[in-house]
Amino acid sequence: MLFPAYLTLYAGAAALAVGLHLLHRHRKRLAAEAALQASRQAGLHEPASLHPVVDPNRCFGSGACAKACPEQALGIVDGKATLINASACIGHGACVAACPTQALTLVFGTAERGVDIPVLTPTFESSVPGIFIAGELGGMGLIRKTAEQGRQAMRAIHKKIHTPGQTAAAPLDVVIVGAGPAGISAGLSALHHQLRYKIIEQEASLGGTVYHYPRNKIAMTAPVKLDLIGTMNLGTEVQKESLLSFWNDVVARTGLSFQLGERLEGVDRQDDGSFLVRTSKATYHTRTVLLSLGRRGSPRKLDVPGEEQAKVVYRLIDAEQYRDQHVLVVGGGDSALEAAIALAETPGTTVTLSYRSQAFSRVKDKNRQRLTSLEQSGRLTVMLQSTVVRIDAHQVTLNTLEGVLDLPNEAVIVCAGGVLPTPLLQSIGVLFETKHGTA
Repeated sequence: MLFPAYLTLYAGAAALAVGLHLLHRHRKRLAAEAALQASRQAGLHEPASLHPVVDPNRCFGSGACAKACPEQALGIVDGKATLINASACIGHGACVAACPTQALTLVFGTAERGVDIPVLTPTFESSVPGIFIAGELGGMGLIRKTAEQGRQAMRAIHKKIHTPGQTAAAPLDVVIVGAGPAGISAGLSALHHQLRYKIIEQEASLGGTVYHYPRNKIAMTAPVKLDLIGTMNLGTEVQKESLLSFWNDVVARTGLSFQLGERLEGVDRQDDGSFLVRTSKATYHTRTVLLSLGRRGSPRKLDVPGEEQAKVVYRLIDAEQYRDQHVLVVGGGDSALEAAIALAETPGTTVTLSYRSQAFSRVKDKNRQRLTSLEQSGRLTVMLQSTVVRIDAHQVTLNTLEGVLDLPNEAVIVCAGGVLPTPLLQSIGVLFETKHGTA
C-alpha cells in the first residue's frame, strides 16, 4: 500500500524534528559532562554555600531545573539533574521551583564538607535567650526567605519584649547586625513595630552578600513581602543592580537608618538578660540582638605592618579607579584572579598578583587561561610562593623565592576570603550543629 504524498512529507518532517531534538539533547549532555569534568579537575565541585541536591528516584531528567538556572550551574548527566558548576551556584532556588517532580532540595554542606548552622527555635531564637539569628548565617540563602525570616524574627522580638515579666531594661529594644536582605527586612519591621533599634553593618554600603555579587548577576527570582512596603515584585529574574537600587529607594522612603562601616566585635550578656553589643566604633546597650550576618564573615587580613592604610581594600569594585597605578593583588582564588585580570585589562595599570602557594589549584579554568595569557603578554606579573611583609605609603615588600623584593605601589587589594563569626557566637553560648548536605 502506498502512502499519500502528504503523509510521507509529514512523516519525514516529524522524523527530522525528532532527530534534531535528539541531537540537541546529545550536545547538551556532552556539554554538561564536559563542564562537570572541568569542575572536578579544577577542584571546584564542592559548593561554597546553599545548593541543590537531587533525589534520583524522583528526577527523570526533564532539564527544567537546568533551563531555569540563570547561573548555568545545573545540567543533565546520565539522565539526571546534576550540579555541574558548583562554584557558580548561589542557591537562589529557581531550580527547585522549576522542577516538575519536586526532586530538588536546597541544603548546606556535603558529605565531604560540613557546614556549621546555629540551633534555632521556630521563632529564630538561638540557644542564648534574647539572641535571634535570621538569614544566611542561620542556614537560609534565598533572599525571599531570609527577608521573611527577618520579618518573623522581629515579630517574635516585639512579642518577647512586651511579655510580662521581662525585666531587662536598656536604651535599645534590638540591635540588628548586618544590612543584607534579612537585616533590611528586620529593620523595616522594627519601624513597623515602633521598636528602638540600631542596624550595624561592617561594609560601607547596604546589601550584604548581594553587594559582592558580580555585575548583572541574577540575585532573586520570586516576590518578597516587607513590612511598611508590601509585596516586593521586581520580576522573575532580578539582577543585583536592580535589587540594590530598590533597597536604597526603600531606605529613602522609610527613613530606615544604618551604622555603616561598623564591625561587630563582641556581645556581652548582662545579669538582667540584656546585652552590650561591642563594635569597632561604639557599644550599644540593648534588650535583644538579631544577627542577620552572611556567611562571608569579615575579610581575612594579612596582619602585616601598614595594612591599616586607606589604600588597602578587600575587594575590587571598579578596576577603572586604579588606572595608571601600581596595584598588588593578594590571593589565589577566583576572586583574586578575576581582580588581577580586570586590572590588567585597564590601560596603564601595573598589576602584580601574589599568592603564597606554588599553584592555583581551585580556580575556574577560564580564569586560569586568561591569567596565563595576560602574563605571557606582559600585562601582569604573577608571583607564586610569595608573601607580603609590609605595606608602605609608596611601596610594598614581599618575601619571594628570589629573596625580599620591594615594589612601587599605590594600592593593595586583598582577596583572601573571610573569617566566619562562628567562634565569636560560640564564645557567648550559641550552639551549632554541623550539616552534611541535609536540609
